[in-house]
Amino acid sequence: MTPIQTPSIFAPVSTPAFAIRDLSFFVLAIMAAIFLIVAGIAIYTLIRFGRRPTNPQAEPAQVYGSTQIELAWTVVPLLIVVVLFLVTARYIYGIERRPQPPDALELTVVGHQWWWEIRYPKLGIVTANEIHVPVSDAANPAPTFITLESVDVAHSFWVPQLAGKMDVIPNKTNRVWIEPQQVGTYVGQCAEYCGLQHALMLLVVVVHPKDEFRKWVAAQQAAPAEVPTAREGRELFASLACINCHSVRGTPGNGVFGPDLTHLMSRSTLGAGAASNTPANLRAWVKDPSALKAGALMPGMKLDDAQLDQLLAYLVTLR
Repeated sequence: MTPIQTPSIFAPVSTPAFAIRDLSFFVLAIMAAIFLIVAGIAIYTLIRFGRRPTNPQAEPAQVYGSTQIELAWTVVPLLIVVVLFLVTARYIYGIERRPQPPDALELTVVGHQWWWEIRYPKLGIVTANEIHVPVSDAANPAPTFITLESVDVAHSFWVPQLAGKMDVIPNKTNRVWIEPQQVGTYVGQCAEYCGLQHALMLLVVVVHPKDEFRKWVAAQQAAPAEVPTAREGRELFASLACINCHSVRGTPGNGVFGPDLTHLMSRSTLGAGAASNTPANLRAWVKDPSALKAGALMPGMKLDDAQLDQLLAYLVTLR
């Protein structure tokens, strides 16, 4: 993958994120102006009226009301609120009402405790925790439209450099779209507390050049190559409870409770960011998932070392 970019709403690379940044700058500019005016008045008051009076016993001048001042602190804040409301509504409408082109890439992202299921309905691809999309350019726009669902509790989909936050709610479908204009790898996060491992429910969006994206699609659509030396591990996998939760194309495994493992080793992390996807970490994950991600719903399989070695030899072939 390309180098991972530091998440920031102030470094957008996607059309909706550019709009959010511009709105943020506008709001920050108004807030800065208000701060400078209020701070300036406070400083002037301290300097102008901070000296001790020559006659401490004298009563200061009394002010019993000012229509002009009262109108100012009523009308000006009201105008500011109206302006912020209108500008925000304009940006929200512009983002939410973007029509979907017929050839746009479509994804379905399903939130689970605590990982993301990624489906490409038109491409027949199912993966986990990593979204792969083509880069967009002015000559050939390539937006990606994402349908958000949850199978358990409330989650929130957020990739700061690509789009705003969108809630992922059980029994409700929400929509968001991205149009990344720069190749790179961008980190997202579940932004709604969803349980013990909420902090380790990371999401990665990999933006490819268009020809490279087509190669990725072809690789994901292909069945994993059978490796004769991994046959014992494949048979062991098919005999364990793994197949009740996980799917691997070409095997009896057709579970839907855990991530699809067909191309497991093409992903960069395990457990939605809990650990890098290396053979050593994969072995530790299969042996005891809770050691890497406390509260993980995947149980330890209670395998001996020989069985772990056989299963690992098979899993690392799933590329």
